[in-house]
Amino acid sequence: MDFMSYIASTGFVHITFLNIVMMVIGSIFIFLAVKHDWEPLLLIPIGFGMIAGNIPPIQGMLLGVYDKGSVLYYLYLGVTNGIYPPLIFLGIGAMTDFSCLISSPKLILLGAAAQLGIFMTFVGALYLGFTPQQAGAIGIIGGADGPTAIFLSSMLAPELLGAIAVSAYSYMALVPVIQPPIMNLLTTREERKIRMKAPRIVSQKEKIIFPIVVFLVSVLIAPGALTLIGMLCFGNLLKESTRTERLANTARHSVIDTVTMILGFCVGASTQAQTFLTGRSALIFALGAFSFMVATAGGVLFAKLMNVFCKDKINPLIGAAGVSAVPDSARVAHQMGLKYDPTNYLLMHAMAPNVAGVIGSAIAAGVLWVVLGKM
Repeated sequence: MDFMSYIASTGFVHITFLNIVMMVIGSIFIFLAVKHDWEPLLLIPIGFGMIAGNIPPIQGMLLGVYDKGSVLYYLYLGVTNGIYPPLIFLGIGAMTDFSCLISSPKLILLGAAAQLGIFMTFVGALYLGFTPQQAGAIGIIGGADGPTAIFLSSMLAPELLGAIAVSAYSYMALVPVIQPPIMNLLTTREERKIRMKAPRIVSQKEKIIFPIVVFLVSVLIAPGALTLIGMLCFGNLLKESTRTERLANTARHSVIDTVTMILGFCVGASTQAQTFLTGRSALIFALGAFSFMVATAGGVLFAKLMNVFCKDKINPLIGAAGVSAVPDSARVAHQMGLKYDPTNYLLMHAMAPNVAGVIGSAIAAGVLWVVLGKM
């Protein structure tokens, strides 16, 4: 090969304007993660993956996630085959304390109410011409749960996986930006200052029984949720049994960190400009934003409705934590409460609908998979 032939084979010759646009978007993700601390564990791997995935391919060399036989192709199989999301749920379960939800079971209704965004977006996507399977995969973005969105889209609409995954993780990172205006719009100053009764102390026996009961009830309702809910509850049982702390530590540190890095990078690398920058991707992002906003509003409004019937009032700010962006949405609710009353600590209360949202979105995904997968 002479020098000119080598030059002709480099990326400088084949790179397109759209590739550069995607690289800029990836760089913006990294900037937001570093400068503003917006979900750096997600945005930095995804952002760098976007840059790597838009390097122009070289003829005769297998490099990208879509080049069968390449290293990235085999790593990406963990995304397309739904392997990585359950492993992330295992780590989440090993990190999660369900005491707040066990202490106040009625708050699980807020997690259920926040799933409204999923089903409203499903209807909207159908109206815009997506197939039922594609609409179901798009709707799950409203749960603000990246692993669940990836899992369901890999089962129902793998052709939309890149756009859905990036959309879901983007809105998870934007929780502190998107949710507060909606919470302010739908609540009064007096409601934001409501003080909730301190949660009761939960026994160790309750903590051990809870994941087993949740698993059985959830998968009997929605068998399609078995993998996600099963790993979530298994991880939590490892934590709460107090006999497998070594395994719980591995799940909540080594396993979830490793999988998150690989998953984020592979998702970013799948956003090749030629297939990603389309009108359909723009629609998915718009529907994802709608879904997330409706989910937030649904949780807040349902908390206000519960206050009509409940003797012990609920601060409606915690309703926004019904989306399953753990623990960011709970933290946003807590910070909003502190803004109006510096002594009103809502974090533990907000964690109840937050973890309920994780369970709710996984059940919703299981229902959609069972119903739409057979169509």
